[in-house]
Amino acid sequence: MDKPKIFESEYRFCLILWEHEPINSTALAKLCKEELGWSKTTTYTVIRRLTDRGVVKSENAIVSAVISREEAEIAQIDELVSSRFGGSMPAFVAAFSKRQNLSDEKIAQILRIIEDGEDE
Repeated sequence: MDKPKIFESEYRFCLILWEHEPINSTALAKLCKEELGWSKTTTYTVIRRLTDRGVVKSENAIVSAVISREEAEIAQIDELVSSRFGGSMPAFVAAFSKRQNLSDEKIAQILRIIEDGEDE
């Protein structure tokens, strides 16, 4: 099943949530005010939208994530590769590597990660 899309402002909200969860919605609204400049109403609207999409849950005013940070990041990369690189991971890696100064050590680390992922 595809993970629900998390837009950029929602992702910043999720970063706060993942760091503090489970958290009371009032305390979360206060953190969002401090870190994002959001009003309480905006925070509650985002909680509702993300709850409707299955990203977070709110029970008895306690908010927690349904989707982990890693799951959200993987979904974002999958979407990027699909939409910008025609689903081609080699094309994505080629584009990425052209813009980076990768040392031999970094290349070896990336190759180990790829090799480890092939076993899954």
